[in-house]
Amino acid sequence: MDSFSKKTRSWIMAQVKSHGNRSTEAKLLEVLRENSITGWRRNYALIGRPDFVFPKARVAVFVDGCFWHGHPLKCRMPQTNRAYWEGKIARNVTRDQQVTDSLKKQGWKVVRIWEDSVANSSTLARLRKALAWSAKK
Repeated sequence: MDSFSKKTRSWIMAQVKSHGNRSTEAKLLEVLRENSITGWRRNYALIGRPDFVFPKARVAVFVDGCFWHGHPLKCRMPQTNRAYWEGKIARNVTRDQQVTDSLKKQGWKVVRIWEDSVANSSTLARLRKALAWSAKK
């Protein structure tokens, strides 16, 4: 059972924003700046609305929330209204895959980063590898 009323839970969920999340995109922005990675753009007009785009390198970076994008180990499904949430998250995962496939067909390299691993050294290595990939083309 939910510890909040339906109205309060609705308000809480409405506060979750798709852009400008302090724990995700802002943290990645900090990582990019600390490591002198340049050439990125925000709010770039591209399918799926990537969080960061490197236009010259043709690299699109998405920072995916573990809950909203269905992290296989860390997505904790709510006990109430479970069928709704399972469907919602499954649709998000499907949409993410369609966006990734579409961008790849257009010649973009897509990097998806889970919110809990934004500051990991492996994430930085993946970004550098993706940017080096584009330089080889």
